[in-house]
Amino acid sequence: MSKVINLYDQGGPDVLCKESRDITEPGAREIRLRQTAIGVNYLDIYFRKGDFKLSNFPFVDGFEGAGVVETVGAEVTEVSAGDRVAYQLAAGAYADERLVPVDRVVKLPTTISNEQAAAMML
Repeated sequence: MSKVINLYDQGGPDVLCKESRDITEPGAREIRLRQTAIGVNYLDIYFRKGDFKLSNFPFVDGFEGAGVVETVGAEVTEVSAGDRVAYQLAAGAYADERLVPVDRVVKLPTTISNEQAAAMML
């Protein structure tokens, strides 16, 4: 189970709902990521407030983060379980664990922390 922050409507901070959900195994060209840091910025707020309209709910906000690859799906050769990675422009960052398309991730060098990586990706 992963903790997530779901939106079922757009509006003020009161529309943020902390919940648990099952995370499936990654599909082809996806990774399952255990997140250690996420970026929080105005893009997230614009989606939450309704400046950018959403039509599919529930919606997990947040578009960048960093963490450790837990498992990889079929056809993933760029990263392996245990690798530290960061990603951008993949909605769903407000979660402990999540699936991310592998074409959105980059491996992190040891000289960049997860917090730095999550903050710099957008």
